[in-house]
Amino acid sequence: MTSNERVVVIGTGLAGVRLARRLGELGTPALLIGEEEHRPYNRVLLAEVLAGRYSPEVIALPAPAELTRGRVTGIDRDARTVACADGSVIAYDRLVLATGSNPVLPPLRGLFTENHQLPEGVHAFRTMDDCLGLSKAVRPGARAVVIGGGLLGVSAARALALRGAQVVLAQQSERLMERQLDPAASKLVKRHLTDLGVEVHTECRVRDVRCVGGAVRSVEMADGYALDADLVVVACGVRPRVGLAQAAGLDVRKGVVVDDELRTSDPYIHAIGDCAQHDGVLYGLATPALEQADALAESLAGDATARYTGTRSLTRLTLTGHDSPFDLAAFGETEALPGDDVVQLADATRGTYRKVVVRDDRLVGGVLVGELGTVGALARAWEGAEPLPSDGGPLLHLLTNDGGS
Repeated sequence: MTSNERVVVIGTGLAGVRLARRLGELGTPALLIGEEEHRPYNRVLLAEVLAGRYSPEVIALPAPAELTRGRVTGIDRDARTVACADGSVIAYDRLVLATGSNPVLPPLRGLFTENHQLPEGVHAFRTMDDCLGLSKAVRPGARAVVIGGGLLGVSAARALALRGAQVVLAQQSERLMERQLDPAASKLVKRHLTDLGVEVHTECRVRDVRCVGGAVRSVEMADGYALDADLVVVACGVRPRVGLAQAAGLDVRKGVVVDDELRTSDPYIHAIGDCAQHDGVLYGLATPALEQADALAESLAGDATARYTGTRSLTRLTLTGHDSPFDLAAFGETEALPGDDVVQLADATRGTYRKVVVRDDRLVGGVLVGELGTVGALARAWEGAEPLPSDGGPLLHLLTNDGGS
């Protein structure tokens, strides 16, 4: 790529803003196109805005140098232009898709009105508008049902409880955050939410959203039990936004397929962040998005050796309660396979739990709840993938040494 080529980035989330900022620092300015009216923000911290801990301004990202508000409706690969909903056409030499993901809205009866809108009182929890709408609607004593017990659902339930709502969390699988946590850690998360007043139901499938006069009134479970509801939050995961890429004829599987240079099947179009699928993996997390943005910035700025080879990412969540924060971290494989070695340390009184999984003398995963002083050292040992000494002493040291973060 030459220095006078025009880079256009679609999407103003963490990945798009980071890429534009890094390109600017490297002397290759980029045009960002974003459809949200708000200043770009850190989506990871939306739950803190809902909880009332932060104002929207606090989670704003550094303003990009060149930002256009608008919704991109199509890509003309032959002409190398993008068309916007307002009729404007923007030319590019290199195009970057950082379109992120959309919330998954399950096929529940009553979830949509006749004009395919969510009924009054029913909210997704993905954007700043979602967050502000929820913040405006919630009040002390409001009956709130959160559908979904993953990372997003747990964060939303905690935030609503801190705002004084009567919260019920309905999780279809057998435990909370089953993608990140093992059963013991999940049980501690449930205990924390229960201490905040959240009523947690696992193995509980929602069947129906009941509305009266266009506003939600109750949620019905598969067994026929109904929960009264003033608010319903749908937190059933996210799905990559790949519509533009599909319409343009790019290679799309679960996400937009990219190589180590983060190129799509069109060499003049790249993809990063939640919408990108690299080496078969869809990450959907902040750390990989930022690493992809950094690698692509170096490549577009002229570094021919810049490559993205994958991220070994750590999930970390802080749940702030009435008294003290509840921290957890998980990385790699938290469930052991036959033949793996497992080291666990638990303190029921302090509510702490530490577990690591070792396979072929290598640390392959771990989960920590409360007092995360060791997480830095453990994560470094995992990321390095170096063989551990056979006597096991250093591993125990990593688990118990609180100076490692």
